[in-house]
Amino acid sequence: MDKIQIIGGRQLHGEVNISGAKNAALPLIASSILVNGKTCFSNVPNLMDITSIRQLLEDLGASCKASNNCLEVDGSLINKIEAEYDLVRKMRASILVLGPLVARFGHAKVSLPGGCAIGARPVDMHLSGLEALGAVISIDHGYIEAKANRLIGNEIYFDMPTVTGTENLMMAATLAKGTTELRNAAREPEIVALADALNLMGAKINGAGTPIITIEGVKNLSSADISIIPDRIETGTFMVAAAATGGDVLIKGCNPDHIGGIINKLKATGTSIEIFSDSIRVIGNKPIKSVDIKTLPYPGFPTDMQAQFMALMTVADGRSMIHESIFENRFVHANELLRMGAKISISNGNIAMVKGVENLQAAPVMASDLRASASLVIAGLIAEGTTMISRVYHIDRGYENIETKFSLLGADIKRIK
Repeated sequence: MDKIQIIGGRQLHGEVNISGAKNAALPLIASSILVNGKTCFSNVPNLMDITSIRQLLEDLGASCKASNNCLEVDGSLINKIEAEYDLVRKMRASILVLGPLVARFGHAKVSLPGGCAIGARPVDMHLSGLEALGAVISIDHGYIEAKANRLIGNEIYFDMPTVTGTENLMMAATLAKGTTELRNAAREPEIVALADALNLMGAKINGAGTPIITIEGVKNLSSADISIIPDRIETGTFMVAAAATGGDVLIKGCNPDHIGGIINKLKATGTSIEIFSDSIRVIGNKPIKSVDIKTLPYPGFPTDMQAQFMALMTVADGRSMIHESIFENRFVHANELLRMGAKISISNGNIAMVKGVENLQAAPVMASDLRASASLVIAGLIAEGTTMISRVYHIDRGYENIETKFSLLGADIKRIK
């Protein structure tokens, strides 16, 4: 397996371009199932998860042509309604094909998904929502099966905001008969991006980005050209890395409106931030001030930035509390940071107390999930000595050419094959 080697202690300087958002691209690509024709996507990041969803669509019969961060999907060729375990086990986002398949074909069979080991993330709300739309659901031998002659619009209330649940049911409802109302819906920018794309295809969706989304069903959707929004988590990762190293980095091709929670917390650490229309300049200042965070659904502080922020807090002045309220088991990276000299104690499984130290020390560490990988890269950038990160296939799921981008900013980082 590949490893990433980092010799720490260098400040980051220069410019970096942000890639398309993985978490926006996956539901958008899944939405091509709804179209009996071609859907063209641009600004598609070159990531393992994108390859996984493409392979899944190809297994369903779709034609997928990729070049230069563009992907063309021809959904008219789909001739199969079963998403098999060997393809779905690679990532949890594979569940996003369930809603589109049953909406268009009246029948779907999807393996229960796999992915990062950061909590159960059950699909109960996906299934109860589809049942509310008239689908008959069964689970047998690890597969979810959904059947409906045609879905029927209904009011669906989520017990708590769920991003993939909102996306799955919004896609399903586009072809349902009548009107569907999603209440307590997730509000993330990726939800808005999906609704905007579906509307370009001919859907009638209002309220995306608010807790109530209304979908008036149509008989079919048509071909469209879709551009993937910038990745707000990659943006936040480079912002934290610039702050942690005391660097000066211009982050280009991002959307500052999507990361208000991250910007506010970084400002509170004493980091200087200049905001432009599609770029952000981050200047790290010492000492780094300790700041408490609590992960919350959007527009709160994102759970996908918790690990990176913890890495920053390990070298902050004072003590900070990090409260993970979204997923359980999402502090696995703390054990690896302890190996590098961090002082972290965890209570109740979801609260980490971090006492800043003067310096981290390089050590061999192992990535446990996608965002934990990013936190270890940041830790390696600020540690004294040579850090070797193993199991970096996790980071390849969500960051495009991460070692190349950091190298261009002056980091001593390389991939060891």
